[in-house]
Amino acid sequence: MLGGERYVADREIATAIYLSMSLRKPLLIEGAAGVGKTEVAKVMARALGTDLIRLQCYEGLDATTALYEWNYQKQLLHIRLTEASDRSVEQREQEIFSEAFLLRRPLLEAITRESPPVLLVDEVDRADSEFEAFLLEVLSDFQVTIPEIGTIRARTTPYVVLTSNRTRELGDALRRRCLYLWIDYPSFEKELQIVLNKVPGINADLAAQVAAFLQLVRQAKLDKTPGIAETIDWGAALMALHRDHLDRETIEETLGVLFKSQEDARLVRTQWLDLWVRGLERLRAEGRPWSQALVERVAAEGALRR
Repeated sequence: MLGGERYVADREIATAIYLSMSLRKPLLIEGAAGVGKTEVAKVMARALGTDLIRLQCYEGLDATTALYEWNYQKQLLHIRLTEASDRSVEQREQEIFSEAFLLRRPLLEAITRESPPVLLVDEVDRADSEFEAFLLEVLSDFQVTIPEIGTIRARTTPYVVLTSNRTRELGDALRRRCLYLWIDYPSFEKELQIVLNKVPGINADLAAQVAAFLQLVRQAKLDKTPGIAETIDWGAALMALHRDHLDRETIEETLGVLFKSQEDARLVRTQWLDLWVRGLERLRAEGRPWSQALVERVAAEGALRR
């Protein structure tokens, strides 16, 4: 399923997704920013041929924004149209506080679909603990309670993926309701396969240089470590520039694809770039297929760590 969507997954990731789908349990994915957590939900939706419903979490997100709002304009219009009717005030109130006047937000939309969508609760760690507590009812029983209407239960159980960058520790109650998956930065071999899959037309030698360079980059202490998305963007940028190999000039010209702050770009230019370029040269001098072990050994021998 994942391979059909050109997603490169190791056995642990594939097993976690399979169990989450089979058991209909939410899948909580943690890992550093940029390792491909959100992509799991997107790939699941594409592979299942269903919709992806995304709830982007942030500080201050409340249940109303995530669940539903009343369509006030439609309610006002209905009130005016029925002013001359012989219905009682109670009857008209009952009408305007019904499902017909609800604006469904992501959570309500996900549990009221006729066919199960993939519900992505993205960066749940950015939401407040109060919102996290509210999620428990949804994730446990797949139902929500609207005071004016009552309890709405899911017509079908959605596939749920939650992601977290660990900016704050999630509660035990939420964790117990989920299967857990940690995704780390990819190995050289995995990142190479990702580049080959996601950058059309790239040659295997350039793809290996890109993957090896990113392995060296992630050993440095930077404010924003480049993730998989940056790797793919860099490969595409090199293709757009018609480059078939990496050299210092090419790397310097395209630093903005990989590093997204002035501080990181300056640090790379002044402290790391010479070491990384020498690391690539040492890899080429080895004269044998590159591997994770070889990249790590060359990095260590070249004193690339600081």
